[in-house]
Amino acid sequence: MNDTPRAAADEVEERWSVLHDLEDWLQTPMMVLSFVWLLLVIVELVWGTTRSLEVFGTAIWVAFIGEFAIRFVLAPHKGTFLRRNWLTVIALVVPAARLLRGLRFLRFARAARGFRLVRIVGTANRGMNALRASLSRRGLGYAIVLTALITLLGAGGMLTFEPASEVQGGFASYADALWWTGMLLTTMGSEFWPRSLEGRILCFLLSLYGFAVFGYITASFASFFVERDAASLETETASSADLATLRAEIAALRADLATGKASH
Repeated sequence: MNDTPRAAADEVEERWSVLHDLEDWLQTPMMVLSFVWLLLVIVELVWGTTRSLEVFGTAIWVAFIGEFAIRFVLAPHKGTFLRRNWLTVIALVVPAARLLRGLRFLRFARAARGFRLVRIVGTANRGMNALRASLSRRGLGYAIVLTALITLLGAGGMLTFEPASEVQGGFASYADALWWTGMLLTTMGSEFWPRSLEGRILCFLLSLYGFAVFGYITASFASFFVERDAASLETETASSADLATLRAEIAALRADLATGKASH
């Protein structure tokens, strides 16, 4: 009777092992595809898309779906796997809207803008995971590179949701949106605040990210300078100790000379 639970536990452990091995094997190619996908999304948000870019993006999206499906099949606990990757699931479903443009509900601008917002967030999440896998041991480098990618992606989203042609005081170019996003992430802000719902949501998410990551970056730099000052203090302390030792030796030498003179 005890063999059945034991066998089930061994099977679960084996499936997790196979899943981890597969993730390690696919880490590099999926990381490259994630960065290419992020670049395609930024290009589409800023300059629009072409038929060739759509085909290329669809091929990458199909690769993402295939990779996720294999991981889902191998995962022992499906519910736990889906809960851990719910944002990935949404990000994979949203691009399917391109294949369903004929449906009536997708003709509404609000639905299209909402899908675009979800796609931006999902792309940022995939880029974050790819960077975490490649820079897992370089905390500060990971934060800086990720912040640069979030800034580029966020600026493209803000240009899409808050263009000057549709919103008073909006962004006339990608450079304007990039500058505004940089000011927002550094918590400096600007005189313009989004008018659309999607723009406000994206602005809120960017603000949360900026508040968190720049606190981490500031703490990292502060730690670096504190450690540097501590090293300087240790050097000074060592020098002081050497000087004290030298004084003691001189005093002992004087004492010896005085003792020698007294004996004569």
